[in-house]
Amino acid sequence: MPPRSEDPRRDDPGSRRGSAREGRGTGEPGVGGISGARAYTPRGRTIREGNERVSRGGGAEQRRTPRGTRSGDPFRPALQVLDGGRAGTARTARRDASAAGRSGVVRTVQARIPGNPADEPAAPRRRTAPRPPRRPDRPAGRRPSRKPPKPPKLADPRLRLRLGTVLTLALFVTIGIRLVVLQAVDAPAYAGGGVADRTRTVDLPAPRGAIYDRTGALLAHSVEARYVFADPTLIEDPAGTAKALSPLLGIPASKLTRLMQPRKLENGNPSRFEYLARGVEIGVAKQVQALELPGIGVHRDERREVPGDDLAANLIGFTSQDMVGLEGLEARYDDLLRGEDGKRVYEAGLGDLAAPIPGGYSETTQPKPGSSLQLTVDRDLQYMTQVILRRHTEQARNVTAAAVVIDVATGDVLSQASDPTYNAAKPEASSPVAREDVATSFVVDPGSVHKAITFGAALQEGVIKPDTTLPIENSIKMGDTWFSDTHPANGRRMSIAGMLAYSSNVGTIKVAEKLGRDRLIDYQRRFGLGQPTGEGMPGEASGRLLPAEEWSGSSYGSVPIGHSVDATALQMAAAYAAIANDGTYIQPHLIKEVIGPDGRRTPAKAPVTRPVLSPQNAQALRTLLEAVTTVDNATGVTAAVPGFRVAGKTGTGWRLVDGKKQPGEVSSFIGMAPAEKPRYVIAVFAYVPAGGGAAIAGPAFKEMMQFTLRHYKVPPSTTSKSPEFVVYPR
Repeated sequence: MPPRSEDPRRDDPGSRRGSAREGRGTGEPGVGGISGARAYTPRGRTIREGNERVSRGGGAEQRRTPRGTRSGDPFRPALQVLDGGRAGTARTARRDASAAGRSGVVRTVQARIPGNPADEPAAPRRRTAPRPPRRPDRPAGRRPSRKPPKPPKLADPRLRLRLGTVLTLALFVTIGIRLVVLQAVDAPAYAGGGVADRTRTVDLPAPRGAIYDRTGALLAHSVEARYVFADPTLIEDPAGTAKALSPLLGIPASKLTRLMQPRKLENGNPSRFEYLARGVEIGVAKQVQALELPGIGVHRDERREVPGDDLAANLIGFTSQDMVGLEGLEARYDDLLRGEDGKRVYEAGLGDLAAPIPGGYSETTQPKPGSSLQLTVDRDLQYMTQVILRRHTEQARNVTAAAVVIDVATGDVLSQASDPTYNAAKPEASSPVAREDVATSFVVDPGSVHKAITFGAALQEGVIKPDTTLPIENSIKMGDTWFSDTHPANGRRMSIAGMLAYSSNVGTIKVAEKLGRDRLIDYQRRFGLGQPTGEGMPGEASGRLLPAEEWSGSSYGSVPIGHSVDATALQMAAAYAAIANDGTYIQPHLIKEVIGPDGRRTPAKAPVTRPVLSPQNAQALRTLLEAVTTVDNATGVTAAVPGFRVAGKTGTGWRLVDGKKQPGEVSSFIGMAPAEKPRYVIAVFAYVPAGGGAAIAGPAFKEMMQFTLRHYKVPPSTTSKSPEFVVYPR
């Protein structure tokens, strides 16, 4: 490109530069075209209009355009291209326009005629003279760039496309995974959430096992009944509903109203089920259904029945309305008797459509019935024992008594009666004292019935023999305490049989001195004192033996005769049963076998046995004990049974509460028959605060033993008779 001159070029004033299209409409090529727009000045006029003004003014007026005219026409290069001009021509035109702007002279471009040589740009003229100095007040002209400007660098569309694709795929993958989780993993939870709002749960109680006596007779069992329940969310008038149900259920309306009030469960949901009554008779339940009360329903239940009312009530115990054992054997074997309840869960509608939805969700878990117990108790013997005991205790006031009948050969408890007693079918009206099993919970000083243990231990240890005699004073001092006899011997020699017949305290203490403290304690434990028998009753007392280190001087006199010793009627009966069983102790027990729901019978665990005395010494002791019921004026003559040899011992003890002696006395008699081959042992204890218990124990034993022997058809003792005992041998 030739160097550009800094001087402005001056063209012919009459010449016009511009697009050939400007000449349209006048017959001149290039006139009146779109290119006229390119010559607009910043003031809105075209260059041609300026030239015409100059021509009309006779050249008197010249218009000086600003230097920026070249940049003020943004359409010029494009229009020149549209006009068919070449790039060189366009550049020449731009230079001319620039020069014109610098000189202040407005120049026009003549329309170019295609093919006219005159339209071709002339060769640039070389400058021969030096360039004049630039005026200091004129700004330097801007020289155009020799290189075309580079276009701006644009972002790579392929990278954007890839990034957008990745983000879109990631979004769809996330949505897809979430859909899979919702439809496959969490679907049961969401589906169950809806089901839970319309499901109902109905308990299906498991039939509780029965309790039978040794012959299979029912002592306690469950019968079909109904329970009445309420759905508080459906009850419209709690007060009116309670008023209608109260006469039928026998429950105060205020209590029913309280049960019908809406309440929240632990999970925050409203309660849809509340028991109103359990064990309702079927007839009463039908009357409740006939009322058609909103929110009130009836379903199958069971009720515990005790056919004998108070028969063996202190043994059997009772249950709650929920069929949970609370006392006695019902409580001790509750897990075995109760079984496992079932339930039915189903979908139901609301309001008037509160009924199972056909085809809806429904699941039923069948209940598993409980097992039954067969006891060693004989129902008939139990009944007579209670009747006899009650008849004799009516002679005094506030009597607490117990009677135990044990089968010698097996250790089976055939009867265990308590007085007072209660109705196990309606235990609400009874007192806690009446519900106690006296034979296992009433702890006393046994008194003289303990002397059989002292003499048995002395025989076994060889300290005495059956024919031993000892001088017996009327009293003996041990430590700081005097011990006296009720039948004074006045220092005469007395036989062992006489000591037992007259219950000599002095003679027993002298025998115990020969035996020694430690051996006496050992035999007390062998006979089962100081620990529960494990018969099967809950809360059985263990009693207490005085430890050797706690013995004082007076203990050598009190312990051998049955004081400073705590024991129950059952413990003492088991000790005498060991004497009757040829010296072998058998743990007393109440459970004979367990009957499963399928009828399978499982015998109870075998009782614990241990030898205490040799058969010879046991037999010798039994013979000596016969003196108690045969010797004239002996302490136990009221317990003799006509036609049978009876061996036994009377006792007079104390009742201690928190270590304090209570008023009155505990009278007892424990005996066995037939004495030559004992079959049964019966123990009778009676605590009479006003005294006089001896008039209860002996006679009651006699009647009980008579019935027992007759009931089991034991033949009388006709082949042998009791020996003739000498109390004071010469």
